Amino acid sequence: MDLKVGDKVEAIDDIIQGVVVEINGTQITVESKDGFLLRYTENELLKIASSNAIKVSNYEVARIKAEKEIPKNRHHKKLRPKERYAPQMEVDLHINKLTPTTKGLTNFEMLNLQLDTAKRQLDFAIRKKIQKVVFIHGVGEGILKEELYFLFKRYENVKYYDADYQKYGLGATEVYFLQNTP
Repeated sequence: MDLKVGDKVEAIDDIIQGVVVEINGTQITVESKDGFLLRYTENELLKIASSNAIKVSNYEVARIKAEKEIPKNRHHKKLRPKERYAPQMEVDLHINKLTPTTKGLTNFEMLNLQLDTAKRQLDFAIRKKIQKVVFIHGVGEGILKEELYFLFKRYENVKYYDADYQKYGLGATEVYFLQNTP
């Protein structure tokens, strides 16, 4: 932008309008309508054109600047139409979610309670045609996870893999039921 002494200008981040009275290198001195001398750099000012030109308010300039400063999130996971509406089921297999107390239960009994719950939920998902189930098993020593994998292998048309790390960390497995298409 080429500013000259005598140009009418408006501050981008302020509600100030005035006339350029001095240009000293990168510093531009503007006399406001109220008679105050204010210093700006060239990129802080907007030249006000003649009355028949398009006028842009400070609000519009600020809005456009704000839009440009927001980084665009380019990492959206595109969902296919079927995935978008497919209900996702989560099953938390932490023992404290399955029973009010573990008092008197052996590790073997707790593991069986967790596996019975997983089997019941798998059967429910198959009956209701739910395509995805996430089993939250926690990290621990990995015994429950291995037993779950053994259980999943007994089902046909089932794929299983670690669930979304950002959402669940390492302690969850996602089960996907393949559909039989005629």
